Amino acid sequence: MKIYLDGKLVDKDKAVISVFDHGLLYGDGVFEGIRSYNNLIFRMKEHIDRLYRSADAIGLKIPLTKTEMIEATINTVKANGLSDSYIRLVVTRGTGDLGLDPRKCKKATIFIIAGKISLYPEEYYKKGLAIITATTRRNIPQALDPRIKSLNYLNNILAKIDAIKSGTEEAIMLTHEGYVAECTGDNIFIVKKGALLTPPVSVGALEGITRDAVMHLAKKMDIPFRDKMLRMEDLYDADEVFLTGTAAEIIPVIAIDDRKIAAGLPGDYTLTLMKEFKKLTKSDGVKY
Repeated sequence: MKIYLDGKLVDKDKAVISVFDHGLLYGDGVFEGIRSYNNLIFRMKEHIDRLYRSADAIGLKIPLTKTEMIEATINTVKANGLSDSYIRLVVTRGTGDLGLDPRKCKKATIFIIAGKISLYPEEYYKKGLAIITATTRRNIPQALDPRIKSLNYLNNILAKIDAIKSGTEEAIMLTHEGYVAECTGDNIFIVKKGALLTPPVSVGALEGITRDAVMHLAKKMDIPFRDKMLRMEDLYDADEVFLTGTAAEIIPVIAIDDRKIAAGLPGDYTLTLMKEFKKLTKSDGVKY
């Protein structure tokens, strides 16, 4: 495996960074998870734009232009001979000292990994996923803007541990006021009376690329959709529930907290969106 590291493609075992890198010491950095399908990097421009917005929000200067970053990403995928891949693009504050001061980090560290990922077993896409509500609450947006896709994922990891302890794959994270925010690694949607509803990003949800793609498809298919503040009661009473994410794509949810959603089967809207999303991955992106 070849890894892009600060301008060079190096072997996996030589892709090392300093223990004084603030990405490692403090989670000080940003990242993107990106997918490629049949030699097309899906929604690459949107991912790169979000990466640079996240970096700008934390005052992190990326030493590559967006065009150079796209080129580096494509070269990394090509170097690994992958037509279908999961790409992890990471920018850290760089090497500093043991203090917090970001000024001590003179230059950002960039690395790009292109490999494979299978977030959920294939059977869940056919039969649906059972999830829980995490006891861990979502960070409040006033403390950490959810639009920043930062390296500090401890909040999500603690909620993921809640899911693991319960024997499930995923968990819903609530705000401190009890509203639905998102799952540990995915956005969440419900279908109610033919309308598509999802929590607004202002409540503490990531502005997901796949989330946006689903909204694009809903508009194209004349499915009513809107952001809405949701309580758990709205999810329990939904006609359909599904999750979206770069790694997860679109996956149906058939039960939450041992409560069956509607008939306990993937719904028609979900299945149709899954089918249309597959088509979208063949055209919406950058070819290489």
